[in-house]
Amino acid sequence: MSARTSRIDLSEIGNRPRDLLAIVLAAAVVGYICWAISQSPQQALQFTFNGLSVGAIYALLAVGFTLVYSTVWFFDLYYGAAAAIGAYGIFYLRSGEALGGQYQVNDPTVNVVFALVTAGVAFWALRELYGRRLRDRFGRRSALGLEAFVGGVLGAYMGVVLAWPGDLNVIFAPAIGLTTLAAVAWLVRAAAGKLTMRTDRSGFAVASVIVGAAMGVVVGVALANAGGSRLYLSWVVACLLAGMVGLAFYRGLYVQIIRRTNSRLIMLVASLGVLLALTALTIIVFESAPRPLPEAFGSAPWQVGGATIKGFNVFAIGVAIAAFVALLLLLKRTSFGKSVRAIGDDEEVAKVVGINTTVVIAIVFFIGAVFAALAGVLNGHDTAIQPRMGLIMLLKGWIASVVGGIGNLYGAIVGGFALGLIEQFGIWNLAGEWKDVVSFVVLILFLSFWPNGLLPRR
Repeated sequence: MSARTSRIDLSEIGNRPRDLLAIVLAAAVVGYICWAISQSPQQALQFTFNGLSVGAIYALLAVGFTLVYSTVWFFDLYYGAAAAIGAYGIFYLRSGEALGGQYQVNDPTVNVVFALVTAGVAFWALRELYGRRLRDRFGRRSALGLEAFVGGVLGAYMGVVLAWPGDLNVIFAPAIGLTTLAAVAWLVRAAAGKLTMRTDRSGFAVASVIVGAAMGVVVGVALANAGGSRLYLSWVVACLLAGMVGLAFYRGLYVQIIRRTNSRLIMLVASLGVLLALTALTIIVFESAPRPLPEAFGSAPWQVGGATIKGFNVFAIGVAIAAFVALLLLLKRTSFGKSVRAIGDDEEVAKVVGINTTVVIAIVFFIGAVFAALAGVLNGHDTAIQPRMGLIMLLKGWIASVVGGIGNLYGAIVGGFALGLIEQFGIWNLAGEWKDVVSFVVLILFLSFWPNGLLPRR
């Protein structure tokens, strides 16, 4: 037997006690769940549903967290603040409807800050994506003026949205109408291009604009008259704000740090400072007391098999699955997804082959922050929000990623739901406050016995 073979065998022998203990623990968990079901099937069904509904939030956190980490291999702690921005963004825009209108907040300074962030992000995005074309067509100064004008208009629009949240549906009506016009016109022209071989399609172009305009007017008017849509439009605004702030921190802070130091550790410390600073600002603006969000649809409980189920929680589960599928299609079926995978494999090689890594990574940070904010929104409608919720949600998202397999999107969705179920069944005979203890015990066990998670990254 060669020395190399001998070393391999010795390594395997050394791992056997650990593997055996892991099998024993897994068997104990399965036996415990079977015992719990036999004790009270109704309570087991309730805990299963609770675990899935909480797991949907953890899955959203884990999916966005995994996307960012597997692309830049960096733990962005702003992610927790993004979840808090999502939840508090709803409260900020709908504070007049929470607590029966007893607590209202609308700070002009906050509105101006977010308007400036929006303007800056829009200016940078336009310059990075279309700057060269604009400079070639209009010249450097004219292109710069156009980029600044568009960024300023979008920033002012966001400022108006934040300053008058009571008219959110009316303010959004023109934008939604124009978006509908563009989408319908594009669909009509695309369909016409496939159905006809005529070289002159000017008639179809005019028809597509007319149809799109008509649909845009109908949708815009319907939205302006739908007062109940304000809460759900607030979801969009809150998620967009969290995404733009995440993109701004990446472009304005993280890129500068990596250029000067090339140190992921310093970036981690900087993102910790971002998380703590935004948490402190949240306390200053909203105070430290827990706050409820207005009730969303599906708040009335259903009785199913002796368990209490809310339609909104079913919706949250569907949102997590739909968001995962949409992200998977984006990464698997588009050139953007190929660029993300290339950067995750080797960023320097991706630059050499012509990928604009700065833009692609910025979009990844934006998407990751939107996922975190959406998780914060769903969590906020299920329980009271408080300023330090971002740190807890950050940790739960990270634990779910470890359980599923860090760097694996499939593992992220599995790990989120698995952690939710483990938490619920883990407190079968305990108080609810023990959930966090269960989560951290699970983290320790997985790091000890399954460090690669349930679905290791390949």
